[in-house]
Amino acid sequence: MSPRDDEWLDEDAGRVAGRPYTVTGGRTRPRGERQFDLIDIVVVTGAEPGEAFSAGPEHGHILSLCQRPTVVAELTAAVGRPLGLVRVLLADLLYEDLISVSRQAQRTDRRLLQRVLDSLKAL
Repeated sequence: MSPRDDEWLDEDAGRVAGRPYTVTGGRTRPRGERQFDLIDIVVVTGAEPGEAFSAGPEHGHILSLCQRPTVVAELTAAVGRPLGLVRVLLADLLYEDLISVSRQAQRTDRRLLQRVLDSLKAL
C-alpha cells in the first residue's frame, strides 16, 4: 500500500471513501455541455479563479501541467487518475475560465496515406 492510500484508510472501518468520488465532490459527470476528447489541447489562460471556486490539489496539478499546451490523454496519464475524473476537473477549470480547450486539427496527409497504401500493396 502506498502512503497516498494510507490517507483514505481507517484501521477499523477500512477504506473511508473512494478517492475519485471525494476529489469531485461526488460528481461523476462534467458540468456544462463541453465534452473532452483525448486529443483536445488544454492550456492555462492566466485568469484568476473566482472567490467561490474551491480548487483542490488535483486542479492545481492540472494547471501546472497545462503551462504549455497539453492533450487530455497526456494529462490523464500525468495526473494518474481515471479519465472520467480528469474530465470533471477540466470542466471545473473551464467553467472558471482557468483553461482554454481546443480541438487538435486532424488533417489528412494524402502523401502519408499514399505511402501507407503503397507499402501495403508491396506486401
